[in-house]
Amino acid sequence: MTIRRATPDIRTPDMQGSRDFYRRLGFEEVMDLGWVVTMASPSNPTAQVLLFTQDAHDPQPTMSVEVDDVDAVHAAMTAAGADIVYPIRDEDWGVRRFFVRDPSGAVVNVVSHR
Repeated sequence: MTIRRATPDIRTPDMQGSRDFYRRLGFEEVMDLGWVVTMASPSNPTAQVLLFTQDAHDPQPTMSVEVDDVDAVHAAMTAAGADIVYPIRDEDWGVRRFFVRDPSGAVVNVVSHR
């Protein structure tokens, strides 16, 4: 299994204010689905921050981890008895993902791009 990137996922009540803040830090917007925006470094595209709105459905992750084979990670987590809080599925925007709760209670979005 290869980890391609790990990013913080930040719930924001002020999407425009958050976009502006991360732009001032040097990030640029690379994806906007309305309820979720990805900000990335122009010089290191895997350095990213995900912003999502308050009205996004729960549970929402605090971290996303992109892997090369999400099905293999899902199988390993399931075999280990991990708490899968969002079942594995293909999303309309071109990813396959699931959410798993870590031992501290944080929700992690595990994702592969199709």
